[in-house]
Amino acid sequence: MQINRYRYNVGKKMKLVFLSDLHGSKIEPIIKAVDELMPNAVLVGGDFIHSATEYENGLALLSLLSKKYPTFVSLGNHERRFKGDLFSLINESGATLLDDRFVEFGGIKLGGLSSPYERKHCRSKAPDLFLPKTEWLKEFERQESFKLLLCHRPEYFERYLKDLQIDLTLSGHAHGGQWRFFGHGVFSPGQGVFPKYTFGSYFDNRLIVSKGLGNGKWIPRINNPYEIAVIDLE
Repeated sequence: MQINRYRYNVGKKMKLVFLSDLHGSKIEPIIKAVDELMPNAVLVGGDFIHSATEYENGLALLSLLSKKYPTFVSLGNHERRFKGDLFSLINESGATLLDDRFVEFGGIKLGGLSSPYERKHCRSKAPDLFLPKTEWLKEFERQESFKLLLCHRPEYFERYLKDLQIDLTLSGHAHGGQWRFFGHGVFSPGQGVFPKYTFGSYFDNRLIVSKGLGNGKWIPRINNPYEIAVIDLE
């Protein structure tokens, strides 16, 4: 597991740990790594559960983290596969759900842009279910303080976010490109073959993409260790 750090001068001293794409992985090493980092808050950027039947580890992680740290969660595409009342389970865990909304924490604003449904996992034909709900971002970008957005899908940045006054967006979903050769990923859901956004910072450090902590596919990861991203605000 890698720990990668990113620093931002914003006039607020704070350490934020960003976790993404758990996909049912064992939680003990993650908890140990987070404890060693001693963050002010933990941000969970989607796909902390894997499917309708593989969700216990993700909810257990939220519960354990929330007992120690303020924990904020946004929704990825795999959360949409869950058939029960996931919102209630997240609230019971003690984590704060950022479902197309923002909150204030420690003098900064934290928002979460939820991933929409995928057609194959949704019985409804309503077209607005398959697009992110971006209207609330107008109010979010008007906020005066440092604005950090959790947006699971990195490909949404160029499409919906790059022209908005949002200081930092944290994403996952790409799993580092699954296989990495010569610093580049090979494939990502939503971006296809040789994706543009798989790991690291983009758009003048306004977008950070994590390689994540699990594997959502049967295809193994190659040259692509799991990752925890640390955001140091100074």
